[in-house]
Amino acid sequence: MPVTALKNFLRLESSAGVLLVIATIGALIVSNSPLSSLYERLLSVPLIVALGDLVVNKPLLLWINDGLMALFFFLIGLEVKREILEGQLSSRDQLLLPAAGAVGGFLLPAAIYAAINWGNPETIDGWAIPAATDIAFALGVLMLLGSRVPIGLKMFLTSIAIFDDIAAIVVIAIFYTQDLSVFALVAGVLGVATLVVLNRLGVTRIAVYATIGIIVWLCVLKSGVHATLAGFAVACTIPLKSRDSAASPLRHLEHSLHPWVAYLILPLFAFANAGVSFSGVSGDALLGPVSIGIAAGLFIGKQLGVFSIVWLAVKLKLAALPQGSNWLSIYGVALLTGIGFTMSLFIGSLAFERGAFDQLAATRVGVLVGSVLSAVGGYLLLRHALKLPTEIAPTGAKEKITP
Repeated sequence: MPVTALKNFLRLESSAGVLLVIATIGALIVSNSPLSSLYERLLSVPLIVALGDLVVNKPLLLWINDGLMALFFFLIGLEVKREILEGQLSSRDQLLLPAAGAVGGFLLPAAIYAAINWGNPETIDGWAIPAATDIAFALGVLMLLGSRVPIGLKMFLTSIAIFDDIAAIVVIAIFYTQDLSVFALVAGVLGVATLVVLNRLGVTRIAVYATIGIIVWLCVLKSGVHATLAGFAVACTIPLKSRDSAASPLRHLEHSLHPWVAYLILPLFAFANAGVSFSGVSGDALLGPVSIGIAAGLFIGKQLGVFSIVWLAVKLKLAALPQGSNWLSIYGVALLTGIGFTMSLFIGSLAFERGAFDQLAATRVGVLVGSVLSAVGGYLLLRHALKLPTEIAPTGAKEKITP
């Protein structure tokens, strides 16, 4: 990724993090005020779209979670494809360290949650909730430190978050699919296959991909597989390059969608999903195994999981630390990966979609507590770590890092 493009991306993500904070606080205030009933009724308003015998009838909340969030996953798919083909995930040296960290940051939080909720069939399905990282929030905190943060450290955090997103997509596809309709799923797969063929034939008109992409989304929605996965699948078929001198369709879509996702879709999702009314919520919901498992997974599991595997990879000389970083700054970034917010809330809404109210409330409390602790801890540690001297190795050599 060109340096200018990366800086623009980071600037957008960090400012989007501020909007997410505002939307979250707004949701908490409204849901615990006299407006709480209006808030719930608004999210329950049914919206119906019909085309002949095809009818999609969902409340506003599910249109946000199944529809608008499909665009979020579509954007993730565009970013992942570009990064793999020509960006910071295109070479082994750039790929290995964040990939290793992401593995540890996925497995240990999930294991902590599972250990705390083991034997409870009503809550064990939430094991994947603390395994996610919210890139907008995490980069927002990192950017508070200004120019003292080296670009390599920002790329490291961004790459881990990208791998986390990929893992979350796989988890959603495998573990949170219900009432599978084979016919609808096959139709969706055929739609994606058609887009692949169009890509290979050199078709670059975005309108063609958008039309078939909407059909794929409807098929996946009706199949029982979560509809957001259609967004990621369709994104992988968008051409990165044109055969003539025209602009890249993928880059054009990414550039056009990013502000809408960052400044509208994610804040709207946060406002719709972060509202926790504490009225009538039992103490078990606030201090029970779900909230504790999520908070512990995010705050403890993430930092230990990411840092331990990164440390092992560097000590085994499989990878080197990002240029300009030291071990304390790497630990600070590992702490920031515990900011799960958007993706954790999303996975929680799937895990407990048919669960009790207390489970949904506990999910939101656990995500908020774990994310806030990770954000504050990561910021304070990085603020200290980035004052420490770092000795940079000559070009082409391994970096000598002063802990």
